[in-house]
Amino acid sequence: MSTNLAERVANKRAGRSAAAAHRPAQQSTLVQFVQKLRPQIERALPAHVGGADRIARIALTELRRVEHLAECTQESFAGALMTCSALGLEPGGVSGEAYLLPFWNKKIRQYEVQLVVGYQGMIRLFWQHPLAAGLDAHTVSEGDDFEYEYGLAPVLRHKPARGSAKGQPTHYYAVARLANGGSAFVVLDVDDIEAIRKRSKAKDFGPWATDYDAMARKTCVRQLFKLLPKSAELARAVAHDETVRRDPSPEGFDTPGDYIDGEVVKPSVTQGEEQPTVEDVPAEFAGWPEAAESPTAGGE
Repeated sequence: MSTNLAERVANKRAGRSAAAAHRPAQQSTLVQFVQKLRPQIERALPAHVGGADRIARIALTELRRVEHLAECTQESFAGALMTCSALGLEPGGVSGEAYLLPFWNKKIRQYEVQLVVGYQGMIRLFWQHPLAAGLDAHTVSEGDDFEYEYGLAPVLRHKPARGSAKGQPTHYYAVARLANGGSAFVVLDVDDIEAIRKRSKAKDFGPWATDYDAMARKTCVRQLFKLLPKSAELARAVAHDETVRRDPSPEGFDTPGDYIDGEVVKPSVTQGEEQPTVEDVPAEFAGWPEAAESPTAGGE
């Protein structure tokens, strides 16, 4: 029994080591693949969003920056990229709009891309709705004066503490105001947030590790959206969030992505390692227009 287990572990490690050995070739193939996708990216981008070159360049930067992303299947990478394009969101963690996370699909024994819509992405999509009038999401900490009540006469009051009186987070909330005068809010305590985080395949890394408060607020916003009228784009974003899309065609955008029983890959971080920028793209892509800003130029 132990021999079989040892063999299985060895085979698994060998399989992943072999995949890593082929990474440069796979990365080059995906670079060419992204180049071919550019016309589709251009067509998928909403009318109010420009910059297919920038979307493609950011995608290539992510291929170099995120470990194992270049080893993912072309179909899942294209599906995630086309979903970002159709929603008008930038892929990659710099903007906080969307994240491309590789994970190991145990059934097919391959890496696939899981798309995670970020807090800033949810905010952007909310403001595209014609009824959108206001959206706020905040962290409540120990020492804050905070009161809320649901029912026929709902109450939400939050006066943050200042300075040293401010302690650890206790609650997160999101509140929306609509142009027709309506409003709604959702409050989640830290236990609620943790229960939702633990259901995520990327619960210990990705945005949950690097931007916990933003992901907690996004969780409140996502719960709030269940109470609000949703645009087609917002409904699709919720349907594709934390899923894998293998069909990059326009029809695939109208079909909810798949939740897969897999293992999201925790990236290895080398201290002091210089990360590539949007301009630092592979040589195969050097002829593209220099339209992208440095990641440090953007913000929330």
